[in-house]
Amino acid sequence: METKNMMIVGVGGQGTLLASKLFGRLLLDQGYDVKVSEVHGMSQRGGSVVTYVRWGDRVCSPVIDKGEADFILSFELLEAARWMEFLRPGGRIITNTQQINPMPVITGAAEYPQALEKRMAEAGVALDAMDALSLAEEAGSSKAVNLVLLGRLSRYFDWPEETWQQAITASVPEKFLELNRKAFHLGRNS
Repeated sequence: METKNMMIVGVGGQGTLLASKLFGRLLLDQGYDVKVSEVHGMSQRGGSVVTYVRWGDRVCSPVIDKGEADFILSFELLEAARWMEFLRPGGRIITNTQQINPMPVITGAAEYPQALEKRMAEAGVALDAMDALSLAEEAGSSKAVNLVLLGRLSRYFDWPEETWQQAITASVPEKFLELNRKAFHLGRNS
């Protein structure tokens, strides 16, 4: 199998690292060679967080270059726009429509860019945008955006929901398991 690439992008504290761990486990369970590379940035201060996930028969490097990502899974709208140049032609961005102000916006040095979904569409990006935050809250916690987005991502793969649920069970602490299963299900079926 040709190597496939996904970037998981967001803001520190949104659960991007759990999402990459869970997706990596799922891929390993499916028999793929998997490489995951985490770039934390200013994650503890609300800064950008990026994780590269690559899978295939044999993967030599965890790094994804511009124009190579088959998927970008974005936890925040501006992060989707920021990383879209990494998307390959024919690739897809799955994004939460939530907007989290970066530090320059908070301090008044800049304004949050407007009409980002429209701009990405005009740039030819295949965009699957959803209000993952509302679905996470419906599942029981705003912190479950990561599982809502993984649920949406699962629609682009041929694996049954049970395969994904097994990876969730293996990756999430038991006390949060039901909440995360529900968030995944809502994302998959929304």
